[in-house]
Amino acid sequence: MTNGRESEKQPSSSRQEPAEERLSAPEAMRSAIEQLSQLLGRSPESVSALKPTDEGWEAQVEVMELERIPQTTSVMAAYRVSLDPAGKLLAYERGRRYTRAQTDRGSPR
Repeated sequence: MTNGRESEKQPSSSRQEPAEERLSAPEAMRSAIEQLSQLLGRSPESVSALKPTDEGWEAQVEVMELERIPQTTSVMAAYRVSLDPAGKLLAYERGRRYTRAQTDRGSPR
């Protein structure tokens, strides 16, 4: 019976470990901004989305790629950033590029 109880305790404690190692949402946002900034050499302007995943965190980070005058014509890019639970960057990918004044028009039909 002792062995049965030990095996029951081990899975529950192993399930709790990732929760303890996972960064909080604000920490994950800061981590995504810092690491992407180092890689791109530009400071991200905002994190527009953040969600937990089985692998850690996924963030959508907005970066100004080309500054223009007026500012509404500056070229922006949305980057998808994947982090592990501890906040280390696993991958990033540039998605759409747009002018700062451009708004989403919904999904195409």
